[in-house]
Amino acid sequence: MSLAVSSISLLALILFSFTFIIFNSKGQCTHVSSLKFSPNSSFKIALFADLHYGEATSTDGVPQQDKNSSKAMSTLLDRERPDFVVFLGDIITANNLLIANASYYWEQAISPTRKRGIPWATVFGNHDDASFVWPSEWFSATGIPHVRCPPKTLPRSGEGTCSFRGTTRLELMKGEIERNNLSCSESGPMDLWPSVSNYVLQMKSSENPKSTVAFLYFLDSGGGSYPEVISNAQARWFQQKSQEINPGSRVPELVFWHIPSKAYEKVAPRFGIHKPWVLGDHSSNDDYEEHWENK
Repeated sequence: MSLAVSSISLLALILFSFTFIIFNSKGQCTHVSSLKFSPNSSFKIALFADLHYGEATSTDGVPQQDKNSSKAMSTLLDRERPDFVVFLGDIITANNLLIANASYYWEQAISPTRKRGIPWATVFGNHDDASFVWPSEWFSATGIPHVRCPPKTLPRSGEGTCSFRGTTRLELMKGEIERNNLSCSESGPMDLWPSVSNYVLQMKSSENPKSTVAFLYFLDSGGGSYPEVISNAQARWFQQKSQEINPGSRVPELVFWHIPSKAYEKVAPRFGIHKPWVLGDHSSNDDYEEHWENK
């Protein structure tokens, strides 16, 4: 089958501080480098961004905003029944975490998707591997408060000890891939490190498994442990990979990354983009506002 970018309808929702994007399209992740359309030539993708799990770690137990995020994702996944999920960065707020291994919160974030047997891919944002940031109020006249370290019973947290170094992109990605058969994420070419989440997945036709109908690219836009940038090396990798696997741009290509580029300022007005979105409080399932912007 043929697939045109214009045939993919887009619904963007920003709900409780994270983004959901649904592409009308139905299939399964057969292996790490290929996705396949279903016989009815459809494949639905849900996108979650800026979940920021672990942001309110000063509270006991699981922070309420994380519970709300899991509930909202579960509701959307049950309602939309996507075939694939993309986590578009800032899955956790590492600069708020006092644990040696932030994978505990990473696993919480992907849990609703994994429980439903839906394959996914991730790309890093600017908060995912940031080192702990000392709050300025800790150095006021009242002095540094008691630091609550994670309990020893917390899985994969660092054996109940406080840690301020953060968890690297490589550690987060390695942990996700090793512990989850449904993960289609990749660590990307070593020559692009510390920029890690740079890879491409192929979308295959349901009628002809050898026929590629679209490519999904994932780029690491940096931040956290290194500058917020898509480097020239990444751009060259993208161009070379595209020419190699899709000469002449014969099939559509979709690119996912976390930090929007300046190009949006020029591109969006030209196409009269209509942006339905919902803005709300991370800590409440009830307080939100609907907004529509027409360019």
